[in-house]
Amino acid sequence: MKLLTYNFLTSKCIRGVKVGHPLKLNIVEKKVINADFNSEFITRMLPRLDWGAICTAATNVGSDIPSSMPADIQNDAETLQKLHHILLEVDVVEGTLECPETGRIFPINNGVPNMLLNEDEV
Repeated sequence: MKLLTYNFLTSKCIRGVKVGHPLKLNIVEKKVINADFNSEFITRMLPRLDWGAICTAATNVGSDIPSSMPADIQNDAETLQKLHHILLEVDVVEGTLECPETGRIFPINNGVPNMLLNEDEV
């Protein structure tokens, strides 16, 4: 699972959950797959990113980005490169996602998050 995907996942379909985002990410196994840097793509994704969730994910993968989005980030090549690495090159192979409101655990196996709910959770 790419961390770009993680940015969009939510558990708000669980009964009683109001927001369900950001999910707590626990990485057991990850791999890094090099990808060509595309600053335009990263720049276009900026408005869609939950910066706080991405900062937490960056810490989980051993990377460091500013705690708040820089005002001139479009011109900050170093931060854009770091975002590219975090969002597109880090692949979570095994781990879990945890709902922040209910504590429900969703497994990540072979890079695929299983967010299927039981009938009584919907």
